Order: sequence, then C-alpha cells, then structure tokens
Amino acid sequence: MSQWKTCLNTSTIKTTPLLEKIRVTAEAGFDAIELWINDIYQYIGRGGEVNDVESALKEHGLTIPCMIALRGWGEAVGQEYRIILEEARRRMELAARFGSPYVVATPPREPCDLQQLTDRYGELLEIGREIGVKPTFEYISFFRGAQTLDTAWQVVQNVGDSDATLIADAFHTWNSHSNQQLLREIPGNRISHYHIDDGNPDVTRYQQTDPDRVMISDGIIDLEAEIEMLRQIGYNGMISLELFNQKLWQQDPLEVARLGKSRLDAILQNSTS
Repeated sequence: MSQWKTCLNTSTIKTTPLLEKIRVTAEAGFDAIELWINDIYQYIGRGGEVNDVESALKEHGLTIPCMIALRGWGEAVGQEYRIILEEARRRMELAARFGSPYVVATPPREPCDLQQLTDRYGELLEIGREIGVKPTFEYISFFRGAQTLDTAWQVVQNVGDSDATLIADAFHTWNSHSNQQLLREIPGNRISHYHIDDGNPDVTRYQQTDPDRVMISDGIIDLEAEIEMLRQIGYNGMISLELFNQKLWQQDPLEVARLGKSRLDAILQNSTS
C-alpha cells in the first residue's frame, strides 16, 4: 500500500461540468479532488449554489486538499494591488468554506523582482492566517516570474514564515532549469501538495507549456525517481494528477480519470518495491 493518498486536479477533465467532475473523480477511485475557484465562480454565475458543490463533495466522500488559484498578486501595482488582495481574500474565504487547507499562489508570467515576490507572498500568508487557509507558492516553468523549483524554495525560505510552503510539480521541475535533485533537500513539511504529470517526448524540453503534458507513463519524466525523493524527505501530502491535454479533454472523462488512477497506482506501487 502507498503511504500517500491520491487526488485529481480537475484540469485533467477540464471541459466536464463541475458536479460531474466530482462524481467522476470519486468513481475513478481518487481520495480527493483539486478544484479551480473559477469553476465554482462560473457554476454560481450560471445559477448554481455553493451548497450544491458542498453536497456533491459530501455525497461522494471527497475532500479538497488544495484549491486554485490566487493570481496577479506578484506584479500588480498601486490601487490594482489592493483590489487583487481583496479578491485573494475572497478566494481564501471560499477555500476555507470548503475545508481546503491550501490555496495556490501563482507567480507572474513576466519577470518580477524576487524581493517583491517574497514580500507579497508574506502578505498573502498573513491574510491566510486570519482566514484559516495557507497560500502555497507555485512555480511554473513557462512563467518568468518564478520558473524553477529553486526559485520557489528560495522564496519559501526567504519569507521567514513557518506557514510558507511550495507546490512541487514533476513537469515544471523537468521543463525548467531546476536542480533536478533539489526535491530531496527540501523538508517534506514545506511541500504542501505534489502535482504529477509527464513531459511530451515529441516536443523540445524547456519549451513545453500546459497543453504539452501527457498522461503519466506516456512521457519521459522519471516519475518513480520523483516519488522516491518525496519518500526520502518524509512528504505525506497528496499526489495529484494534473494534466491539461486537449486530446484527453475530448475523451470520456471517467475513462481518462480511471486510466490516470491506474497509472498513478502503478507508479506508487513500483516506487515501494
């Protein structure tokens, strides 16, 4: 048996309606679901109620370990920054309502002063403490604000806050000039969440973006080595399947989720043997 629980990031079945995403995730056998706040906003905007989502989660026995995302906070200026913080607070309050301990803090697409990024991440952490949710720092290989695991870990250390954490992501580590062994040096309790995904063998490394990710075990990332590093550092959070592959979106979402779960189980099993 694996020491980890498994999660489905709903970007993997993005085009499926929200309540259907919840049903599919449970039927495929995942323990938890990673929801996008924009999906909930859209559901409410079309006449749905937050209670509907809460009821579906309860009916299907799913928890939410992490929600996505807080954006714009790293680069906004002047009054725009105050507005962004107000929206971040609303999103954290929604995450708290769903019992999600973490919400993703996404870095800027364009280069950003590292000290500004660090200071502002600290402000998000302060707001999160008031609400009972921890913003967790994300690095994205094709966002120049924070591309590497190295940068994310530097921010988490420099902010000087015991609540500071990062999301580790197999694809973003591999698709950037990250230190490929750094994961084994980060204390497990400073990683909030782990995204598992695979790199496209037919697209140049370091030039891939979200749609290039392929189903785990169809690509060229050594995912078992990543899992072994998580084991070594005592990580005990979720292993969350996160893909953005449009070919998968065109397929039956339950079949995609079941395939992902079986592939994930096999990787976790192989890493224990």
